[in-house]
Amino acid sequence: MTERDHRSSGRLTRQVGLPGAVLLGLGSIVGTGIFVSVGLAAGVAGSTVVVAVVLAALVAAASALSTAQLAATHPVSGGTYEYGYRYLSATFGVVAGWAFLVAKTASAATAALGFAGYLLDLLGLVDVGLHVPLALAAVACFTALVAAGIRRTNVANGVIVTVAIGALLLFVVVGAPSAVAGVGAHLSLLPTGRSGVSALLHATALMFVAYTGYGRIATLGEEVRRPARTIPWAIILTLAASLALYLAVSLVAVGSVGADLLADYTRTSGAPLEDAARTFGVAGLPLVVTVGALVAMLGVLLNLVLGLSRVVLAMARRRDLPGGLAEVRSEQRGPTRAVLLTGVAVAALVLTGDIGLTWSVSAFTVLVYYAITNLAVLRLPAEARRYPRWIAAAGLAGCLGVGVWVETRVWVGGLAVILLAVTVHAARSRLGGRAAGG
Repeated sequence: MTERDHRSSGRLTRQVGLPGAVLLGLGSIVGTGIFVSVGLAAGVAGSTVVVAVVLAALVAAASALSTAQLAATHPVSGGTYEYGYRYLSATFGVVAGWAFLVAKTASAATAALGFAGYLLDLLGLVDVGLHVPLALAAVACFTALVAAGIRRTNVANGVIVTVAIGALLLFVVVGAPSAVAGVGAHLSLLPTGRSGVSALLHATALMFVAYTGYGRIATLGEEVRRPARTIPWAIILTLAASLALYLAVSLVAVGSVGADLLADYTRTSGAPLEDAARTFGVAGLPLVVTVGALVAMLGVLLNLVLGLSRVVLAMARRRDLPGGLAEVRSEQRGPTRAVLLTGVAVAALVLTGDIGLTWSVSAFTVLVYYAITNLAVLRLPAEARRYPRWIAAAGLAGCLGVGVWVETRVWVGGLAVILLAVTVHAARSRLGGRAAGG
């Protein structure tokens, strides 16, 4: 096939197996969510952040099973954007596509800012105004890496995941004695009063987005080998491993220094686990945690740019974005223009410099995205369904139930973006219909 044929067909090759798919999922999950958002959620819910970690995992599990069966039934790039079109309507597809783009662009910006926070804390340069420039440099580098092709991306991702998980496991092992000693004073798992419940649900929404890296596996459906088997298993294994790791780290972090101090670390340095590690009294551990955090958040950035570019590709194929973005170049079989646009969008959000805001935006819009995922599963024909309908119903209820507890300014802004996208799509459809009939 010639380069022109590749560009016109816009097709990607299947070159990712089960280990690679799991690594891609872990690379998207083990990063900002564990190194930064645990501290953000602790600032909202106090020590009940540990409960929020588990509740978020339960909501994510239902949505993960919905994603798995949709991706196995309809394995194409684009994830719920494509599922919405196929099983619901064009409007739902457009909403899902834009929700994903907003959510994961915000997550990628959070990862870049988190990387900058940990690096500057390591260098003792927290207050010198370099967070945004460093984050922009990271976005530029990893956009270029993704544009070079998915084979190179997989190699880099494998190294990143290994280093990040190793650092977190060392944090858990070394910090366990401090956590056991402080658990009585620092850990309370029951929310107090109505405000405590609302804070817990808000924290659950913040933590939910940390688990949703498994969605990168579904958005790569066109590039996964034996998708009907590989995608469900990869998603389930990724989520199970992530829950175990998140729960262990959050228990050690909160049990050792307390939720209030952990939240304070997040506000002042942006590197809560490194600061917590300093209290363990083990030389070299803060450095190991920092290195793990740095590579983990770069891994999240890498995988988010990859997943976002594939949704841009899918939306361009349907002309919900400019058709030129659907170009796939033969020399690396990657959507170069889509990747570059993704990098520009992430850089634009990095310029806000507000890690709390970018994470909250991501939390709300990703809940909208997975609500549509679960709704699409409820429309699956019986012969295509792998799991009981109640799982998708529970996932839908969970996404909607915790989404309303995100900050008002965030969900109002998110709904405004989604409404604008639907309005533009409807206007384009009417103009297209008139042109066809005219």
